[in-house]
Amino acid sequence: MKRELYFATPVYIKDVGTPEYNQYLEEKIISWSKQDKGLIKTNVNGWHSTTDMHEKPEYKHLVEELYIAQEEIYKDECLDNGSHLGNMWCNINYKGGFNKAHIHPNSLWSGVYYVKTPKNCGTLKIEDPKSSSLMVRPRKTTQQEPQHLWTEVHFEAQAGRLIMFPSWLNHMVEINQSEEPRISISFNFLQQGMFI
Repeated sequence: MKRELYFATPVYIKDVGTPEYNQYLEEKIISWSKQDKGLIKTNVNGWHSTTDMHEKPEYKHLVEELYIAQEEIYKDECLDNGSHLGNMWCNINYKGGFNKAHIHPNSLWSGVYYVKTPKNCGTLKIEDPKSSSLMVRPRKTTQQEPQHLWTEVHFEAQAGRLIMFPSWLNHMVEINQSEEPRISISFNFLQQGMFI
C-alpha cells in the first residue's frame, strides 16, 4: 500500500549565534530588565520586555539574522511580497517560570532565539494543530511511534539556536527547573501588505 502524507506543519531550525554574541545579548537584556518592569503576557514568574526590541540599535545584528532566516523560509514556502518584522521581545524565565500555551494572532511566522539555556530550563512544546483529531484517541501499540504520528513535540532550548514556525501553531514554554534564568527572544513576522 502506498502512503502519502499531507498537511504537515513546518518548523524551521537554524543555529545562528555564538557564545560571545549570546554573552553580549545576556548583558544587554539583564540590564534592560533592571530598568523596566516589563509586561505580563503568557509569562509566569518571569520578565517579558516591551515589544519594540527590534527597533533598538543594540539588537541590529540579531534582526538581520532573523530577516535572513525569514527569507529562506519565504523561498522554501513559495511566499511573495517580502517580510516585515512586526515586533520582537525578550523573556527571562526564572526558576519555576514558564509561558502558558498560546498562538500569535495577526502574524504569519513567529519564532524564538535562545540566549541563555541552562540545563533543565524548559522545552518549547508545540502541539498538533489538527484540533478535530482530538475527537478520537484510538488505542495504540507500545512500539515507538514514527515522527509523522506525534501529537506534540518538545524542543530542547539551545543557546544560539533559532526556531521558527507558523504563528497559528499552539505552543508553550515548559517550567524552568534550573537555578539559573533562561533567556530567550521572541518575534513575529508579517507579510508585506498583509496587515500593514
